[in-house]
Amino acid sequence: MIESIFSTPPTVLQIVICLGAGIVAGILNALIFSFRSRSSSSFAITMALCPAAMSMVVLVINGNLGVAVAVAGGFALVRFRSIPGTGKEIIAIFINMTTGVILGMGYVYIAALFFAVTAVIVLILSAAGFGERKHEKYLKITIPEDYDYVGLFDDIFEKYHAKAVLERIKTTNMGSLIDVTYRINLAEPTVPKEMLDELRARNANLSIVVTNSELARPTL
Repeated sequence: MIESIFSTPPTVLQIVICLGAGIVAGILNALIFSFRSRSSSSFAITMALCPAAMSMVVLVINGNLGVAVAVAGGFALVRFRSIPGTGKEIIAIFINMTTGVILGMGYVYIAALFFAVTAVIVLILSAAGFGERKHEKYLKITIPEDYDYVGLFDDIFEKYHAKAVLERIKTTNMGSLIDVTYRINLAEPTVPKEMLDELRARNANLSIVVTNSELARPTL
């Protein structure tokens, strides 16, 4: 363990190669994972710097102990990022960290091959719309606390051919109101006004919020 921690320090050339390759890989990954999807500036900057940072951790610590510490830290970062982010952002961060670990261990060609393979797969799946659910939306409906939310809107969803899954139930306004959130798949791009009118008539004309964003998916 002591030898692993205090082994020969990395050379300037090794540092330059790891930093340069890590930044290039990070920027390219940021562009690839932003293809056909919306991403924030914060996510893009994180993607751009992540491989270089991870490669420095592995390179400076060195040895098996360093790899273990880097991987453990990587999983901790994924856990932190998984709370507000989407599944695509989580795997993007993890792929970037993996690239950084491989670079830090000195396997530049393996890192390049890993990057090329994952980039091609991501671009193909994104272009093909793999796994996309068309016309999926999140619908948050506020109802009085004395309403029985179980099956309350099922007949309306069925009438408009909307497949609805109850995602979350939350009390608000000191317990006098209940927010029920559904994930719905519609046969058309927008929620029909007639459907919203019937939902408003059923929920005592309280608030109804419709969103297209996956980030609006409720978390515990």
